[in-house]
Amino acid sequence: MTAQMLIDGEWIASEGGGTFETIDPASGEVIELVPDATATDVDAAVAAAKAAFSSPEWAQMLPATRARLLWRIADLLEEHSEELARLETRDQGQPFGISSAISIPNAVEHFRYYAGWATKLHGVTVPLSIPGVDYRNRREPLGVCGLIMPWNFPLMIAAWKLAPALVTGNTVVMKPAEQTPLSTIRLAQLCMEAGVPRGVINVVTGGPAVGQAIVRHRDVAKISFTGSTEVGREIASEAGRRLARVSLELGGKAPSIITPEADIDAILEGNLMGGLLNCGQVCAAYTRFYVDHKRADEFAQKMGTIASGMKLGNGLEPTTQLGPLVSEDQLQRVDRYVSAGVAEGATLVTGGSRAGGELATGYFYQPTVFTNVTDSMTIAREEIFGPVLSVIPYEDPQELAGRANDTDYGLAAVIWSRDIGTANRLAHEINAGTVWINLPPFLDAAAPWGGMKASGVGREMGWEAILAYTDIKSIWTSLT
Repeated sequence: MTAQMLIDGEWIASEGGGTFETIDPASGEVIELVPDATATDVDAAVAAAKAAFSSPEWAQMLPATRARLLWRIADLLEEHSEELARLETRDQGQPFGISSAISIPNAVEHFRYYAGWATKLHGVTVPLSIPGVDYRNRREPLGVCGLIMPWNFPLMIAAWKLAPALVTGNTVVMKPAEQTPLSTIRLAQLCMEAGVPRGVINVVTGGPAVGQAIVRHRDVAKISFTGSTEVGREIASEAGRRLARVSLELGGKAPSIITPEADIDAILEGNLMGGLLNCGQVCAAYTRFYVDHKRADEFAQKMGTIASGMKLGNGLEPTTQLGPLVSEDQLQRVDRYVSAGVAEGATLVTGGSRAGGELATGYFYQPTVFTNVTDSMTIAREEIFGPVLSVIPYEDPQELAGRANDTDYGLAAVIWSRDIGTANRLAHEINAGTVWINLPPFLDAAAPWGGMKASGVGREMGWEAILAYTDIKSIWTSLT
């Protein structure tokens, strides 16, 4: 079976006829063939989005009508939630309990949240110190937006980008990750069913060359990218050359700070969820666990015992707790980091190898816990994006903020403490876009999300996403 791309309201093959395979990571089997877009396809998609941006049907759509349209998309996502969750699990590998309880509901809520903003996109009037002049401003859409999604939460992150782009009146060219294109294609189908006008949403599929063509296109006003810091830097450079807007949600190396008075037994579950959600393929995954040196080995052993007992398997099996990594390449990347941890002197508590037996044909990796990790080790400094957890002992609690900040990244952090004063002091001192206190990594459409330092530029979610997809225009009127 071969999927199709969406360009100007038509479902089509690639102009060059090329295809690539999307693989079930639990089995290594081909799910579908997907069009491998060309530069010509990208040109056509951008041209369609540009024409739709100024079409009366879209540009003059009433705010209340736009709100109903986004609400209808949310309803359709909800109506097809089980189908979408199964599709996401099969194409990406995440357990059905995650896709059905986190990924799809979160996507639904983003469309409903931004539907509410449709009638509230207002400017302001400002009294000026110039006589005889009336001043006001207004928020206006940017134009064609290139939305480039990652492979770890394909549908959910597509919703984070698409909902605010649409509610502010932009048009889009979407490129899902080549590893996980199917749920984005299905999302576009449901958007068309909801009544999104022709050309407003376009989907092109393919590898890095397709993303580069979108980023470099002169008629793309904004790029929203979620993915690696390395690629994000390249996109920022390209966008900067032509002064296009850019939002980047990039890598992370989130510290989990466990203060001396924290109840270790009570926080194990939250730390494991934060570290192993989606097999650790989460940019905000808890990966550096700072534990008092007197209890670091105890914490590591307890974490290792629980992790080693977790059920690996196909995400569609109801007993599965950890699914596969997304690809053979990602599995090999994780294994290289584990080997580096051993070579640099970290103590392996559990895991450390590919799963065998009946799981050998898939991309399964055993949950891995290290202890006696130092801040300078590769596994403590670089983003692994897999089920690898590093326990790092400390002696002086006053060093915690500085050690947590000693990284290129600044996406997220978590603090576990029974002393609310200590927890909030640390939260203020840590350089990260989001800090959770005594919580696993929750997200909400109303709460801005994004990173500092090498973890990105700009924010998604909340009002900040409205700002990211609009420009402000000042209007001066003579009253004389």
